[in-house]
Amino acid sequence: MNQDISLDRLIEFVTNHHFLFIGLLVVTILLIQDLISTALRKFRSTSPTGAIELLNDDAAVLDIREPFEFKKGHIANAINIPYAKLDKQIDTLEPYKSEPLIVTCKTGTQSTHACKKLSKSGFQKVYLMRGGMQAWQDVNLPIERTEQNRTEQNSS
Repeated sequence: MNQDISLDRLIEFVTNHHFLFIGLLVVTILLIQDLISTALRKFRSTSPTGAIELLNDDAAVLDIREPFEFKKGHIANAINIPYAKLDKQIDTLEPYKSEPLIVTCKTGTQSTHACKKLSKSGFQKVYLMRGGMQAWQDVNLPIERTEQNRTEQNSS
């Protein structure tokens, strides 16, 4: 039994199973793109328990959910700036430019975009909390509920 794969057999496989081959090619490209993106990003990621360690070292928390979601439960002393308003209000985060800043949202998806914006704006120690507030609550870490968030209090 010859186990050498000849070029002719490979071409035959690709022509007989072109959808399978295209799927394999697309998945491979997406995986490579993800690996390169992860290697080149300028922010780090952390778990909810890792975030606790950062908070013990005086890190700040930026919660980019909408105010109604923030009021339902958030990390103590978190700053609430909705993602849609981040560009306009990024200057309010200036005191945290060289301090650890943990970014969270509902599931961690939107936080990635916010972390990219913050890194491009010169924030040096940006951390993405993987899984967002959902992961925080899944491990039963404490949350606060408020009537007003810190951003609303400052603008009143």
